[in-house]
Amino acid sequence: MTEPSAERDPESVSRFVEHFAAQLTEAGMPRMPSRVFGALLASDAGTLTSAELGDQLKISPAAVSGAVRYLAQVHMVSREREPGSRRERYRVHSDQWYEALTNREAIIKRWEDALREGVTSLGADTPAGRRLAETLGFFEFIEEELVGVMERWRVHREQKYPR
Repeated sequence: MTEPSAERDPESVSRFVEHFAAQLTEAGMPRMPSRVFGALLASDAGTLTSAELGDQLKISPAAVSGAVRYLAQVHMVSREREPGSRRERYRVHSDQWYEALTNREAIIKRWEDALREGVTSLGADTPAGRRLAETLGFFEFIEEELVGVMERWRVHREQKYPR
């Protein structure tokens, strides 16, 4: 099922996808997931099939599969089965950034645990131990601030983008 095209120039859409993907790649996301995410974000429906992604981005089914696997692991897309079909559609949600950041909390907790262990192992009074303690303090600060930021975002989103 091909997505209906709003009056948009496919070249302009492609330029946006590639430019946004380049920004994500520069920030550390792998190139192919960046391109797939950009294509999903630019799609009016917010969903595309593997074939649609492959056609639009001129990439192989294996490249789409690997990119979607990565994006699903970091909670930036979800997979949905088309009713009555074995085909999957990949969806980007309007709150994907919120979800991705929220799911980072578990990673930050693991980093904090590792840093605490490092401070203990290296000695809190050594230069390395102090550096690790400061890094731990940074992550603890970010974690505390993130809770408030996310709550303020929920309120702001409901006011600005009511559903």
